[in-house]
Amino acid sequence: MDVSSVLDGLNDVQREAVASPTGNILVLAGAGSGKTRVLVHRIAWYIQASQVSPYGILAVTFTNKAEAEMRSRIEVLLNRPAGGMWVGTFHGIAHRLLRSHWQEAGLPENFQILDTDDQLRIIKRVFRAMELNEGQYSPREIQWFINSQKEEGLRPQHIDTHGDPEQQLLVKVYQSYQELCDRQGLVDFTELLLRAHELFRDQDKVLGIYRQRFRHILVDEFQDTNALQYAWLRLLTGDSGAIFAVGDDDQSIYSWRGAQMENMQHFQRDFSGSSLIRLEQNYRSTANILNAANTLIANNSTRLGKELWTDDDTGEQIDLYAAFNEHDEARFISDRIATEKIRGDNYCHHAILYRVGAQSRVLEEQLMQSGIPYRVFGGMRFYERAEIKDALAYMRLAVFYDDDASFERIVNTPTRGIGQRTIEELRLRAKQENISLWQAAVGILNDRSLSERALNALQRFLELIMNTGRDISALELGEAMDVVIKNSGLVEHYRKEKGEKGLSRIENLEELVTAASEFDPDKEEYQEVVPLAAFLVHAALESGENQAETFSDYVSLMTLHAAKGLEFNHVYLAGMEEGLFPHQRSISDVVQLEEERRLCYVGITRARVKLTCTYTQHRRMHGTEYYPQPSRFLGELPKEVLNEVRLGSNISNHSALEALENATNNDGGFNLGQRVIHSKFGEGVILNLEGKGSNARVQVNFEETGNKWLVLAYANLQIQA
Repeated sequence: MDVSSVLDGLNDVQREAVASPTGNILVLAGAGSGKTRVLVHRIAWYIQASQVSPYGILAVTFTNKAEAEMRSRIEVLLNRPAGGMWVGTFHGIAHRLLRSHWQEAGLPENFQILDTDDQLRIIKRVFRAMELNEGQYSPREIQWFINSQKEEGLRPQHIDTHGDPEQQLLVKVYQSYQELCDRQGLVDFTELLLRAHELFRDQDKVLGIYRQRFRHILVDEFQDTNALQYAWLRLLTGDSGAIFAVGDDDQSIYSWRGAQMENMQHFQRDFSGSSLIRLEQNYRSTANILNAANTLIANNSTRLGKELWTDDDTGEQIDLYAAFNEHDEARFISDRIATEKIRGDNYCHHAILYRVGAQSRVLEEQLMQSGIPYRVFGGMRFYERAEIKDALAYMRLAVFYDDDASFERIVNTPTRGIGQRTIEELRLRAKQENISLWQAAVGILNDRSLSERALNALQRFLELIMNTGRDISALELGEAMDVVIKNSGLVEHYRKEKGEKGLSRIENLEELVTAASEFDPDKEEYQEVVPLAAFLVHAALESGENQAETFSDYVSLMTLHAAKGLEFNHVYLAGMEEGLFPHQRSISDVVQLEEERRLCYVGITRARVKLTCTYTQHRRMHGTEYYPQPSRFLGELPKEVLNEVRLGSNISNHSALEALENATNNDGGFNLGQRVIHSKFGEGVILNLEGKGSNARVQVNFEETGNKWLVLAYANLQIQA
């Protein structure tokens, strides 16, 4: 049979992977090495060359978009429909299994799927039934706990609480939530996976059917699998099946979502007779970009190991710009993009990547000012984010009690015991008497027309708003914003939202303080209003701007996490600074630091033609001023691929390359991220190093006393063993 159409256009290693004998194979596919191509051609090889029926093939992806693309490419390659083959996400395939075997899975035939918002509403119902205080226990925290336990394959009865009362309560809520879902035939997303795993684990007959059917299993993005998905795949493959897994351990960046890079490392141990194939030829980036990526990632110790290479040109050097501050950084990037546009390049070929979502605020404002259309991917524009709208609603209500939209938004955010019945009473009274919700609340308090508990909660809210208004009346705008956020309780509220998302919300609130501090109320358009009102108008206008929606050509802004899987001609890595990237909370943990480095590797390998890295000498972030050191990741790049961009007076004769040397070299043998002991301040972690000889200084984050700068010659620091 002629299989040339399946193998044509593949390089030697891709061809080896596609045409390998049936067995357990792990393909270590570097960035831009054609992993999806190999996966698709492997399926076509099974059908065309090995005469495998599509009915016997299962292909698992991580997104609906990847699923549709894979199916389409297979059918184009085969020039016919691939009927009978299962292609889908883990959740989609689990759902399909459970619909077919609802009885064996212990589900009603017409079970309903809960999305994330539905799940949160059910958890809140459980809270009310158990008479729990949402102020003390966040429903989102419980949601995270339940899902993380399910991802580990744990039911409430399997969780060891070690006698911890708080843990016992979490388990009790999990138990009540699950009982309610079971009674009503509701299944959340993670439950789909857990039920599908339990179905195979407990029902030998069902497992036998699918082991017999799916002799050929293919998995995309294998580095992103969690413990439950990995266990499910091991069960289904058994001794009779063959799994073809494609992934890149160097792009494993989702541990906070449950992904376990260790699954790739355990593959050869857990799947008998397995082989490893490395795809290292890159078809995306220039040699200089790949040289940088390879040298950087080589600093990680826990990797299977590969070296990307290309037949393409060496390409341009990586530009390195040391900005004076974040506004200079944004101007530099904006000017670069505008220059390329004049030369005939499209905006859509440019992407600005950053570690922290709050960084987008200054970049957005500069792009808007320069008339450059943009779109924020994987998230909302800064002033459209829920936490920003919450904080601004508190400020609006504190200075204008009759703002009904703000009143409704925050009356029970964070939760303070003001239930839906109370809100309905407020709306009814406001409508009947044609007054504001605030006035209605005052009237209800005077009439004492609700329960004592509801009245107390409502009174505390009104007092909070009035006290906040009084507290900020004589303050500068930045200070006022800071007080509003602190009084509101939003930081504590979002701190309970576990994982990257909650931390990002807090960082955005801190950035809002910075935005207020830097706001210039003296612009012509704000002449007629006081500074506070001017800032609120500015925020509303920025939120209402949807310029990217009217343009087909725009610059992409996104976090590094959101950039995975994408590629652009021009990539700008902004904020390459210690404490920002790598992030402050990862510096003292070797495992997290390696994931941060993988994130940087992902960022670098998004660039096809040109990569530009920027950092600042001075940044206002998290509501405070600081003087950051260049990121250690810049210091780990080969110097020969770096080109220092200097714009004369803009950077005060500051040399970026010299700063890198100072940040990565010191006479005391100390390193960034190292744990040290000080006789007075105790134990801490080194955050920054600068200078040499008698001028060498070190910034240490001490566990008890916080951040301190010390002169190395006098500090007498001891390296912790």
